Amino acid sequence: MTGRTRRYEKRYDDLDGLFLDQAAFAAIAGTRGSEVAYQVDEFRPSDNAGDIIFGTSTLYAGRVGTEFIFTRGHIHAVSDRPEIYFCQSGHGIMLMELADGTVRVEEMTPNSVVYVAPHWIHRSVNVGSEPLVTLFCYPADAGQDYEIIARAGGMRDLIVDDGAGGWKQVPNPRYRPRNTAPGHV
Repeated sequence: MTGRTRRYEKRYDDLDGLFLDQAAFAAIAGTRGSEVAYQVDEFRPSDNAGDIIFGTSTLYAGRVGTEFIFTRGHIHAVSDRPEIYFCQSGHGIMLMELADGTVRVEEMTPNSVVYVAPHWIHRSVNVGSEPLVTLFCYPADAGQDYEIIARAGGMRDLIVDDGAGGWKQVPNPRYRPRNTAPGHV
């Protein structure tokens, strides 16, 4: 993306502990640990309320065991902030979850738009064979909380290979329900 103010990359080594099949992850990390799993290019004019951050996310294709490659995922630190994703290329899933465990899944194909409403934890999953490239946009004061997923042992559901060339949604056996009492997310 030309004109970006920031780029960050997540390598396979950075994704340690996120996948259910740790033996499969260790095998991949042993040979591809320094390889980029996904990158984000953004234009951030400021962090002020009323401004907008936008950019592109490129999530490369692959699997760890039966799980498709995904982004770490997050909820906005100011959780009442939404986000929009426009799929430019590839085939993916936007996996979304509320703090109470309610899950929503939206398929992403070229020219589709996914609206991530306020208070939804979200992560992109590449279920295709080519890079999943999305354009994103969200309020500049939103921030990100990446630890909400880790604290619960992952998201409630996983997106895995269905064995027939597609994907399916299955329960995550490591998931621990979040505290949904007022003041907790």
